[in-house]
Formats: sequence, C-alpha cells, structure tokens
Amino acid sequence: MSENHEHMDHAAMEHNHEHGGHSGMDHSMHMGNLKPKFFISLILTIPIILMSPMMGLDLPFQFQFPGSEWLVLILATILFFYGGMPFLQGAKMELSSKQPAMMTLISLGITVAYIYSLYAFIANNFIPQIDHVTDFFWELATLIVIMLLGHWVEMNAVSNAGNALEEMAQLLPNTAHVVDKNGDTKDVSLQDVQEGQHVLIKAGEKIPTDGTVLRGTTSVNEAMVTGEAKDVEKEQKDTVIGGSVNGSGTITVEVTGTGESGYLSQVMTLVENAQNEKSKVETLSDKVAKWLFYVALAAGILAFIGWLITADLSTAFERMVTVLIIACPHALGLAIPLVIARSTSLGAKNGLLLQNREALETAKKVDVILMDKTGTLTEGNFAVNDYRSFSEDYTADQVLTYISALEQNSNHPLAVGILNKAEELSLDIPKASDVDNLPGVGLEGTVNGKDIKVASVSYLNKQSIDYDQDNFDELSRQGNSVSFLLIDEKNIGLVAQGDQIKSTAKSMIQSLKDQNIEPVMLTGDNQQVAQAVAKELGIDDVHAELMPEDKETMVKDYRDNGQTVMMVGDGVNDAPSLARADVGIAIGAGTDVAIDSADVILVKSDPSDIMHFLTLAKRTQRKMVQNIWWGAGYNIVAIPLAAGVLAPIGIILSPAVGAIVMSLSTVIVAINAMLLKID
Repeated sequence: MSENHEHMDHAAMEHNHEHGGHSGMDHSMHMGNLKPKFFISLILTIPIILMSPMMGLDLPFQFQFPGSEWLVLILATILFFYGGMPFLQGAKMELSSKQPAMMTLISLGITVAYIYSLYAFIANNFIPQIDHVTDFFWELATLIVIMLLGHWVEMNAVSNAGNALEEMAQLLPNTAHVVDKNGDTKDVSLQDVQEGQHVLIKAGEKIPTDGTVLRGTTSVNEAMVTGEAKDVEKEQKDTVIGGSVNGSGTITVEVTGTGESGYLSQVMTLVENAQNEKSKVETLSDKVAKWLFYVALAAGILAFIGWLITADLSTAFERMVTVLIIACPHALGLAIPLVIARSTSLGAKNGLLLQNREALETAKKVDVILMDKTGTLTEGNFAVNDYRSFSEDYTADQVLTYISALEQNSNHPLAVGILNKAEELSLDIPKASDVDNLPGVGLEGTVNGKDIKVASVSYLNKQSIDYDQDNFDELSRQGNSVSFLLIDEKNIGLVAQGDQIKSTAKSMIQSLKDQNIEPVMLTGDNQQVAQAVAKELGIDDVHAELMPEDKETMVKDYRDNGQTVMMVGDGVNDAPSLARADVGIAIGAGTDVAIDSADVILVKSDPSDIMHFLTLAKRTQRKMVQNIWWGAGYNIVAIPLAAGVLAPIGIILSPAVGAIVMSLSTVIVAINAMLLKID
C-alpha cells in the first residue's frame, strides 16, 4: 500500500513479478487430469507387478500362468502410452528448447525399458535360439506410477495456488446493458462494447467497463480491484472501474475503457508480460536430472561399445539398457515432491501459504527485500497528532472539517485517521462534490462552493506554494505524515498524523541484516517521515514520495543490477510487481488478485513471518539436497558398476541388486522428507 495520499491511481498500476514457472511436468500437466491418470495407471501397474519379475528377480508374491506374459505385454503397452504420455510430451518440450531435465530423463528410462522389454518378449517367445532375455516391464510400470505419484503429491501440495490472470478476468461480467440513442436497453457481449457507449448498471451487478457516471447515484465496492474495503459513493461525473461491484443504486455510465484499454486489462497485460519475461527457473531436481541424463547416455553408449568389443551384441545391449534404467531411479521422482508437500504443510501451520514451489529454492539467493511502509512495517492505523490553521479566516477545526469532507469517501489509512479525529471532536462535516483522486498528490473537490485540495508537500513544492519549512520539518522528524489544505490554491492549514511501527518489524529488519539481506523501504510518503520511520527500524535504503508506477521500476532496477529481489505487497496495484519480483509475498489481508500473483502469502500479515519463510526455505532446500543425494547419488557407484567398469576383477552390478538398491533409496527419501521441521 502506498502512503502518499494518492489513494489509488487506477491508470498507473504498473508493478510486476515473475511467477516462477513450474518445471518439468507442470508445463504439460494439470491437476485436473493428473489424478485420474495416476489411479488408472496404478490399476494397470498392480497386475504387472504381480506377474513380471523385478529385473529378473522373482519375488515371493509373484506368479505366472500360461498366457500371463501376453497380458503383461498388453497392460504395459497401454500403460506406456497412457501413463507415460505426459513424460514423453514433457521431454519433447524440453528437447525442443534444448534443456533436457526431469521429463527427458524419465522418458529415456521408460522408453528404453519398454522397447527392450518388447524385444525380450519377442526373443523369448518367437526366437528359441536366443537365450532368455530379461524384460523390464516391472521397472517400466513402477517408474511411471511413482513419477505420476510424485508430481501429483507436489501439485496437490500447492493446489491452492491461484491464477492471477484468471482471477482478474473473472472480475468482469460476460455482458453489458447497452443503452441506445432512443433510451432502449439491450444486452451486448462485453467484447462488443465500445468506448463512448452508454451502459446501464443495475443494483448488485458487476460493473462491466471503466466509465464515467452520467446519471444516478450509488455506492460501489472496489475491494476486489483497489483493495479499499469501504464502499465508495458514486454520483454524476465520478469514475467507475470495470470489475467493481455496484451497490443499491442504478447508474448509467459512459464507457471510457474496455477491452485492451480497460484498467483490469492493462494490469493483466503487465502481469502476463512479467510472467513471460522471466526465463524458466531451473530447479535443483532439473539440474540433477539434466546431468544425470547426459551421464547415463554417455555411460550407456560407452558400455555398449566396450561390451560389444569384449563380448557380444546381446551382452552389450543388456549392459546399456541396465545402465539407462538404473540411471532413472524411482526415488528421484519423489525426492522433491515429498519435501514440497511436507514444507507446504509446515508453512500452512505457521501462517505461510506457499503457492509457487520455486520460491523455496529462489529464497536462498535473495539479496534485497522491498517493503511498503504502511501496512507492512507499520500498523497503518494513523492518528491525528496535530492540525492547525495558517489563515485568520479559518479556525483549526474548520481546517480539519474541510479535509474530512474530502476524505469521507476514502478508506485510505490517512483518511480513516482524519475522520476518526473529526468524529471524536463531534465536528459537523459538510458534503463534498466533484471529489477526484490526484495520483501522487491527494484529493480535490468542492466544499461549500470552494475549490479545495488535500495535497502532499511534493505538490506544494512543484506548484511553488509557500509553507513553513521549519514547521513541516519538525512534524516530519516526529514521524508524522503531513497533508496540507489548499483553498483556491492557497495554503490554509495542515493536519499531521503518525503511524505506529509494528512490534515485530524492528527485529525482523535486524534479522534480515544478519543474513546479509538488504531491507529497502518503499513509500509514497514524504522523505522526512520515511527517514524517521527508517531510522527507528534501522533501514538505510529508503525510497520516498513514490508514485504508484514507481514500484515496478524499483523492482526492475534492482533485478537489472543482478540482485535477487523479494517484494512484499497487498493490493491489485501490487500484482504486477509481485509477479516481477523473484519472490513475491502478499500480505494476507490483501486482495485476491494480489494474493494470486504472489508466491507466498503471509496469512497473519505479520512481518516476522518473512523470517519464518526464509527459515523454512533454507531448511527445505537442505532437505531437497539430501533427498537428491539419496535419490540419485547412488548412481555415482551404480552406473559405473552396471556399465561393467570392474568386470575384469569379477565385480558387476546385476539388475536384481540394482533394483533392490533403487527401492531402498525410495524408502529413505520418504522418511527423510518427513523429518523436515521449521523450528
């Protein structure tokens, strides 16, 4: 939330955040079809496990009967093309972008397993002169079903993650009541509504477009769009925003923005651009999978060539296949998802909702954290500490009365503080008309026939309007936000308000510094107030008197300098900047759109929870590394042994032993994930 009294610049919502794209399966799968695919694959897998040996090792519960090998072949073929298709599609996408990772490694394993098993079936049943060839149907089935399970677990853990663009799109209705020149009304598809047309909006309906009120009065709930929870009164000449909800009145609006020119559409474009601009984050598991793919491929080819020279084609082929299958351990598919599921659960219990798992990996690299002042570092509960008049024609109470008249339709923290003071003094507040928001400045309107403004010091400086600099500096040094009352562009008086720093903010800032993370304060408030709060908190880097669109620039500038940026915000106007930052954190009290644009949500709106997130991210990362070692580390030994490096001295890894070690690593990975703790 910005503190400059601009309240909300509905045209300048320019901030941004790059939602880390989910890797691997995420670009080819969705939660909706992953669940049934897993269960159907599991049904197909069970009979395969019961009738097919594990790398040639017959297990006690297994059995065969005449024709069972045909049944296994049919079931495995269906499973390969049905359950394995997401991995094959994912591998195609990875290879087309020249970034082989998890999907490519899995696809290599299941394809080799299926093709070799098909060869084994043909050889064993139709070519009697060939010795018995071990099939890998068991490995094929279990690999597919475990990998599907792993991705389902991961996706289920973050199933509450929303889509900010969808959320924004849903704010708008599908049709609008267009009024023609004759006064007749007809329903028109929203995409066909044009600027300049008149639209009738009935009580309780969503406002379909941006526009200006021509007739009628009402109250509008703009909470979903601006974050302002209080209903805003609207009358003739007032502007309305598409996506907000009309109250009890009926109004006619002239369309000023629709389609690409509409406010929400502009914000959606900013968010989408921010998301698209960020290159895909290569996760730890993808990095391991990429190198494992290259190592396995190289080892397999070398093993084939070596055994072809020293033995025969059949042995060479078997060694290569064994290497390629062992290189795709089952545990790797669960190594990360199980940790993510555990981390997500722990986070939820501690007031942290994780929406993007890559934020956990990115958090360890954060260099700088950008935070709003009001609502994040301070309570946002302003109280009037001083108000005074500079004119003999107006008393101090009259100054407060005029300012209150303009602030009646605002739910900005500064406005609430002023109105509370006026109510405390039982002041009779006149009605203001033609009230308009001045971005980066304040408000203007008409009260008792007078043209009045509530303005920030930056406006006075820009317009060369005189004020008592010493008096202003003194109030600001005390941590007050100062708003001036201008009547006919003359400085009549001021009101000074102070905000309370959140009790946990100071310790949080110190903790960030201890971790070599630079805290940065962003505020629309004047420089003196910003410096006073920053000094109290121990923040050295302060950016004050910011316009709404400046936040985007701030995030971009820090990232362009090669720094990893965390952004904390709460409103729809923060959605693009939350999307732009490497890690976006939304305050729990914020709007749905902001929340859906963020990677992490602080449910309790407590700044100390930022440290809880960083701690959780660090420990989650440690568990990920451990599980990666357990899930794939044994390949350091297993691949060379499977390739036959020590065959000259009689040591070679049999497929059966490889299968046992593979299964054991899966169990270890699962147990290790459950040991993750946040405190």
